[in-house]
Amino acid sequence: MSPSRWLPVRFDLTDLRLFLHVADTGSITAGAERSAMALASASARIRGMEDALGIPLLERGRRGVRPTPAGRAVIHHARLILHQIERMRGELNEYARGLKGHVRLLSNTAAINEFLPDALAEFLAANPNIDIDLEERPSHAIVAAVAAGLADLGVVADMVDLGGLETRPFRADRLVLVVAKGHRLASQPGVAFADLLDEPFVGLNTGSALQAYLDTHAARAGRSLSFRVRVRGPIALCRVVERGVGIGIVPESAAHRAAATSAIQVVELSDSWAPRLLVLCARRFDELSAHARRLVEDLALSPQKSPVSAD
Repeated sequence: MSPSRWLPVRFDLTDLRLFLHVADTGSITAGAERSAMALASASARIRGMEDALGIPLLERGRRGVRPTPAGRAVIHHARLILHQIERMRGELNEYARGLKGHVRLLSNTAAINEFLPDALAEFLAANPNIDIDLEERPSHAIVAAVAAGLADLGVVADMVDLGGLETRPFRADRLVLVVAKGHRLASQPGVAFADLLDEPFVGLNTGSALQAYLDTHAARAGRSLSFRVRVRGPIALCRVVERGVGIGIVPESAAHRAAATSAIQVVELSDSWAPRLLVLCARRFDELSAHARRLVEDLALSPQKSPVSAD
């Protein structure tokens, strides 16, 4: 298309925020509610964006909407634009009265269950002008989202391919086996994951980043795990394991916390991938908003912070 045929695209920030809300919720109605906007007004704005471009941005169906390829491009650039505006506001006056910063943080299962609740609670209490959008995803999906500018920060295991992302150490992380006290493996000093693949497992719900990680290692051995039941969270998993239903693999800190009140035995996994380092990742830390940089400074391990034993 020659420059003379380019269409002027005049989207304001309200349009971009609305479109992101619609894309995130899969619904114009829900997106309008999240934007505190009347449905008719939201629909008119979306139509106005499509008319300005001359192409549809959303595929509309009975179950909601989803972005077209052009819509995905708008999502990508809208996140970048809004992120840059947030950074500008933070740089100009991050302490201004009424200024609310927003940081989008993605995390794997280990960090979201064991480390982030306390760490974020302290950070949010000390920074009332900053909100955090926290979501659990597998490490590889987090890397892809951060690299695409769809999230400010991620917490992942360092064994994942980080591409060109920058990292800072967050916490030490070790995966362990948990079995009922009377289980035949309870007396073992250590065991390999490959030797557990014939055992019935108590697993985490579908969508758990940790469970996806374990499923990947089982697949590499040409096997799949056999689940008696799936539960939400490592502590619930340990309680079911205590009843002799099956075995499970959880972060070490969760296992020891559960062992204080449950009749379970913690057994070390001998696999090289069991001990992991959790890291904070970003495209470039020096390009983050002032609010996101403050969060990194608070969460990242430093010589003054004592490393925590495995999670």
